Amino acid sequence: MRRNSHRPQYVFWAAAVLGFRILLPGALPAAEPKPATAITRAANERYLAQMPFADEADFADARRGLIAEGIATIRDARGRAVWDLSGYAFLNDAGAPPESVHPGLWRMARLNMSRGLFQVTDRVYQVRGYDLSNIGFIVGDTGYIVIDPLVSSETAKAALELVYEHVGKKPVVAIIYSHSHVDHFGGSLGVAAEAEVRAGRVRVIASEGFREHAVSENVMAGNAMTRRSTYMYGTVLPLSPRGKVDDGIGKGISSGRVTALVPTEYVTATGQELTIDGVKIVFQLTKGTEAPTEMNFYFPQFKALCMADNCLHVMHNLYTPRGAEIRDAKAWSAFLNETVELYGDKTDVMFAGHHWPRWTSARIVDMLKKQRDLYKYIHDQTLRLANQGYTPAEIAEQIALPDELAREWYNRGNYGTLRHNIKAVYQKYIGWFDGNPANLDPLPAQESARKYVEFMGGAPAVLEKARASFAKGEYRWVSQVVNHVVFAEPDNRDARELQADALEQLGYQAESASWRNFYLAGARELRDGITKVATPQGRNPDMIRVMTVEMIFDYLAVRLNGTKARGKKLVFNWNFTDTKEQYVLSLENCALTVLTGKQAADADVTLTLARTALDEMLSGGTSLVTVLASGRIKVQGETRKLVELFSLLDDFDIWFNIVTPHGHKRKSV
Repeated sequence: MRRNSHRPQYVFWAAAVLGFRILLPGALPAAEPKPATAITRAANERYLAQMPFADEADFADARRGLIAEGIATIRDARGRAVWDLSGYAFLNDAGAPPESVHPGLWRMARLNMSRGLFQVTDRVYQVRGYDLSNIGFIVGDTGYIVIDPLVSSETAKAALELVYEHVGKKPVVAIIYSHSHVDHFGGSLGVAAEAEVRAGRVRVIASEGFREHAVSENVMAGNAMTRRSTYMYGTVLPLSPRGKVDDGIGKGISSGRVTALVPTEYVTATGQELTIDGVKIVFQLTKGTEAPTEMNFYFPQFKALCMADNCLHVMHNLYTPRGAEIRDAKAWSAFLNETVELYGDKTDVMFAGHHWPRWTSARIVDMLKKQRDLYKYIHDQTLRLANQGYTPAEIAEQIALPDELAREWYNRGNYGTLRHNIKAVYQKYIGWFDGNPANLDPLPAQESARKYVEFMGGAPAVLEKARASFAKGEYRWVSQVVNHVVFAEPDNRDARELQADALEQLGYQAESASWRNFYLAGARELRDGITKVATPQGRNPDMIRVMTVEMIFDYLAVRLNGTKARGKKLVFNWNFTDTKEQYVLSLENCALTVLTGKQAADADVTLTLARTALDEMLSGGTSLVTVLASGRIKVQGETRKLVELFSLLDDFDIWFNIVTPHGHKRKSV
């Protein structure tokens, strides 16, 4: 176990960069969703005969150990609801699934309605249904060990208060982050204060690389992820049987204050043991699985196993549609196999970062093995067909899970899907190019769309044929072919309406919450234009403060407009008086590069400053000129060169087009 010498800090981390906004978008003017067609109704009805809906063991497990339901609505200090399950009241109907929702997804949406304080086993508790993820509480000798403190500090605090009310009031002595996704650390300040960490009263434990991945996975492409997240998590969709019903791994994402405490200790090896407040914990590192840095951990005193997000009651994502690094299916399978070997015969209960626990060793091992084989099957069969020359789209059409895997509810695609996971495996090994030279350098979407429409006889002819295809239930084809018309003629209302109708039916048939939300969000945007909702900004002081200087300079490089930088050469020395760090930041050949621990003799500008001054300079709350005029930065050389550098940086607009061509003037509501 390594101690981290950095002073603990908290930040509004990933809400700023992932675009996680609100659970309920509120009343927004929008066209009414249309009903399910007869073809969609028939497709959903067929699924009812394919799966064992009479088996309600998961419903019993989801309610097992319930101590108190707690509250459905959680508010911030201003009284604003940051979490509210009341809009999902329609899910309390235990009758047949609505025609507009895939039966398997409806089942999961109802399971995810279980909320409150649950006892998992002796001294192990969870609060579920207070955010997208679960928060765990282990009772130590003198206090609580908290596992994964949710997305927002308000929801985490509410969960802690529920534990105080029904289990007893004790101090929090440690926080464990299972991995680097925001829903597992964002509520840190709701359960502990920075001063307590700084004083050594609260330990914060994560796997090696947590800080770097929590920032880098989300910041470098954060603006694009933010925008796409509004689709994946159904941010602007109404909550209804024709709108959002679930997110697959939970109901939604809270909209409170997203914070983090920087780890004080890191786990660096599988088998590493740690005793916290009388509780022994054995760790298993699982890098490259559901997150770049992740870990499972076992509590031998309680025979309890925490699986982070590595084994949930769904097929997970090897590629997440909001955008992220491809995950390693082979490694994921191997780590699950290792889990079985390490802990399978020693475990009485398994719990995780989402969903409900699973009890008894035999049932736990069965689930671990079948999820192990799920990811291995996807990996191996994809490469088998890739090695025969099949393309990603062709492979996705051919592979089906064998019954022994497919008929397990926890292997169903309520979150990740078989089709996009197959394409993820292909991309990891072979990349985006399918080998056909026609696809090596295709025309951009808008230009090719215009030519497609021209070749097909013009927009009216395309739409006439597409309407006939829609009547046959060929919704995938309709959305694909009419997309050409939308990109060729983005103001063609008939085309937008027809593509929206097709996407809507695909959403109603989708087993995956993510796919449903994507389809329905696209349909809504085609009909009503972009719905702008308030989203936190990545360039906030807290986000910047947690980043290393190298991370900051790397992000500036991403923002550099290469066209504007042509022909320019600038060199800057940076000297930080408080951290004693030195850097050279150079602009040359339209690229921004950094050297650590160096100073350039030929620098245009040498800056001497405290790290806090850099944070202020970049936060957006104070202008560069104001910071320079404050006297907090000593500048040797030409100040105008620094101003020139900052003039070359782009600011990103989150609300770029997705379902219409980039740059097309978009309607907003």
